[in-house]
Amino acid sequence: MGVSRRQLIAAGSVGLLFGCRHFGEEPQSAGEKPLVRFGMVTDLHYADIPPDSKPCGPVGRRYYRQSLRKLREAVEVFNWRGVDFAIELGDFKDDSNGREGTLRHLEAIESEFARFNGPRYHVAGNHDFDCLEKDEFLSRVPNDGKVCLGGYYSFARGGVKFVVMNACFDSKLRPYSCSNPWNDANVPPEELEWLKGELASAGRHAVVFCHQRLDDSAEPNHIVRNAAAVREIIESSGVVRAVVTGHQHCGGYHLLNGIPYYSLRALVCDSGADENSYAEMAIYPSGGFTVTGWRNAASVSRGVEPRA
Repeated sequence: MGVSRRQLIAAGSVGLLFGCRHFGEEPQSAGEKPLVRFGMVTDLHYADIPPDSKPCGPVGRRYYRQSLRKLREAVEVFNWRGVDFAIELGDFKDDSNGREGTLRHLEAIESEFARFNGPRYHVAGNHDFDCLEKDEFLSRVPNDGKVCLGGYYSFARGGVKFVVMNACFDSKLRPYSCSNPWNDANVPPEELEWLKGELASAGRHAVVFCHQRLDDSAEPNHIVRNAAAVREIIESSGVVRAVVTGHQHCGGYHLLNGIPYYSLRALVCDSGADENSYAEMAIYPSGGFTVTGWRNAASVSRGVEPRA
């Protein structure tokens, strides 16, 4: 797993640790300098409501209110680390018992995310459309200052193309809007064609983001229905170095047909000052990567040799 609770507790609070060389662990020391480093969080489910009355899956209850504090810690670490950008992978907020409350909580969590000192990006998640129309949510979460009402877009940093997908469409290809068919996620044909074009023009390196899982190792309800079609495009491109997702709160890592699929553990799960989940990912010129998991997030390294 990533940085242990004991290490963080021993060092004290994030505020006191800021700038301290003993704050957690450094990412794996690689023999090459990374092209880009970025911070990521997922499944914050922020809302000012009580936690679940009973566990929701193997990772336990959702502590909705605590996500504001947890995101503050993650952003402080990302700023301290000087990462190139930060991205949240969907389910940014949750149902707050009505449109007005939901909008207030979306504004609160976006304001907290805006404390990051650099470009920030969003991935559409199923709970993002609870109580809100599609455009109502997407218009309030700009990506590096730009609004994307389609919910899928790309950007480049350090010679790497980052492709953000939107799988929040039901089997009839209707966009999620004021509803949450969480186990019926699909990528429309026009977005598949767009993905082909984006990867064809990506150069040597690309990373794909999606909220819902795209690999076949996840629990079936958490996988995009036409994930096989998405994977075929990814595999044939020859440039995708990693696929990064959220949605299934326990997270995971799976290598499928040569493509690594990293799913980040949900931030909303677990209660207490030492409970959290966020990560830093670095992409290297060789095509390898490292993920450094903080708190309960898993760390992964692929294709990167440590210095002797």
